[in-house]
Amino acid sequence: MQSPGKSLKEALLCAQTEERLTVGVYESAKIMTEDPDSVSFCVLAMDEEFECDIALQIHFTLIQSFCFDNDISIVRVSDMQRLVEIVGDKAEQFEDAHCVLITNPADGSWEDPALEKLHLFCEESRHLNDWVPEISLPER
Repeated sequence: MQSPGKSLKEALLCAQTEERLTVGVYESAKIMTEDPDSVSFCVLAMDEEFECDIALQIHFTLIQSFCFDNDISIVRVSDMQRLVEIVGDKAEQFEDAHCVLITNPADGSWEDPALEKLHLFCEESRHLNDWVPEISLPER
């Protein structure tokens, strides 16, 4: 099996080309509130700002709780800049890339092997009581 980081990168790139990415804490919260069944996967990105930002920590706690309650797989990444490089053409385009959602396609007929591997990874991690596993994104 390929590394979870490589699977995450592939799933993000696939979702980006199909316009199924939501980037930003507030934008993600809006999607989760309006249509939680449309959300397939959640990525929380931490950086040095996270340690000092109590509001962001509270948002992360609420997002994690929402994901658990709605059976949405969730992972953490520690390199937000690398995440921005993968999901955005310009870093300034995403001032808040602390949360990235992958939504389901509108027709519901699609399956992404990379995303399936990530769901399996998350399920296995939960069995080991690692509820929000951390994934390292591969370098370029």
